[in-house]
Amino acid sequence: MAQPHTTPSATERNQEEAVLNELEKYYRAGKPPWDTGVTPPELVALVEGHAALPPGRALELGCGTGTNAVYLARHGWDVVGVDLIDRAIEQARAKAAAEGTPVRLLHGDVTRLDELDAPGPYDLFFDLSCYCGIPPHRRDAYAAGLTHRAAPGARLLMFGYGPGAFDDLISGVTADELRARFTGWELVDTTPGTNPVPTFWFTLRRTADVAEATPPGTSTAGG
Repeated sequence: MAQPHTTPSATERNQEEAVLNELEKYYRAGKPPWDTGVTPPELVALVEGHAALPPGRALELGCGTGTNAVYLARHGWDVVGVDLIDRAIEQARAKAAAEGTPVRLLHGDVTRLDELDAPGPYDLFFDLSCYCGIPPHRRDAYAAGLTHRAAPGARLLMFGYGPGAFDDLISGVTADELRARFTGWELVDTTPGTNPVPTFWFTLRRTADVAEATPPGTSTAGG
């Protein structure tokens, strides 16, 4: 379902431009500090651990240079990666080609998925510190985009910095915020990270809507 169009305020436009400019600056300077080239063990556990998810369709939000998208594809997942920075997508495409892995990589805004060719449904969403840097006025659109594209029981594995980790007014995410914004999802795990500033790994699971869970012709009214 497309989100209603609203005209952003000057402050909101400035926030979006500031995020874009900051990310572009990192990529122009070389390797961004978050691009370690190593898939985090939390994702490895979800894909290869004792309770691993069966391979399905995955969408990575803020895929960067493609390390984790390529990892998922190597393990049998049908993967789409989205990133706001064209330089990152170019590097991700080169990495996927070098690995011989079939990954679809899209240049675009993860809060405006309706503008991209990424209809879903997806069984897994992966976000490595993307959501926590999105301006607050775009976070509901992010949540709605994922919800609309989530298969029943889909998982969202998200790494995020806590509020106050950086010296700005928009970065950070809390468990309470995710519970409030992600209607129709259950926050099933919150694990603190090991970074010197507050960080967290969040796992959310898509729960069935009433319409999805109720057979046609069955009343949901009490009595």
